[in-house]
Amino acid sequence: MPDAVYVHDAFARIADRYVLTNHVLSGGMDIWWRKVVTARIRKWKPERLLDVASGTGDLALEIQDQIPACEVTASDFCAEMLAHAANRGIAKTIVADALKLPFPDREFDVVTVAFGLRNMADYPAALREMHRVLKPGGRLVILDFSLPTGILRGPYRWYLHHVLPRMAGALTGEKDAYEYLGGSIEQFPSGEGMTGLLGECGFTATDARPLTFGVVTVYEGTC
Repeated sequence: MPDAVYVHDAFARIADRYVLTNHVLSGGMDIWWRKVVTARIRKWKPERLLDVASGTGDLALEIQDQIPACEVTASDFCAEMLAHAANRGIAKTIVADALKLPFPDREFDVVTVAFGLRNMADYPAALREMHRVLKPGGRLVILDFSLPTGILRGPYRWYLHHVLPRMAGALTGEKDAYEYLGGSIEQFPSGEGMTGLLGECGFTATDARPLTFGVVTVYEGTC
């Protein structure tokens, strides 16, 4: 699993270029992926939502804009990233480690984490913390990268390890941070591996929904 200090420092260095870089590297698809997640959450009419590993607040902002009746809290362990989220208009932000969330039990209707669980030092510990702060019947939604299946898998792996780091390096000056990305995606549990892990951490009604040929997957679990 990733080293927490390395991850923190890498994100701190790219914080001011993170949003633009994501849009460029995904061809703008990251905007659509967040809209898909938000549309799903809107149907549940949550009153309180926690966005864990919120970073610069892309998902939290989308939810805050599209579900105005929902109180959105954005948390992240990298203060530099979260400062950008606050500057972009997130009403509630808190610097917090996902492995030890500073919230009481049964506090939120929905917990989200977009492109963040993969970077955490202990997946089960983080998932158990998210389960703890969810109300009974509350929902967890995870959006993260995965590997396509079939003929796209090989070309996509080549893109991850050879094209993406060079493009990201040109945009951010931090090629090393994005060389880490490909390996983190390959090591991250996906599909049944992730739904099985969710079940082990107390979630029920788990589901995995691949998007964009499996480049990303949306996972859900009920507390």
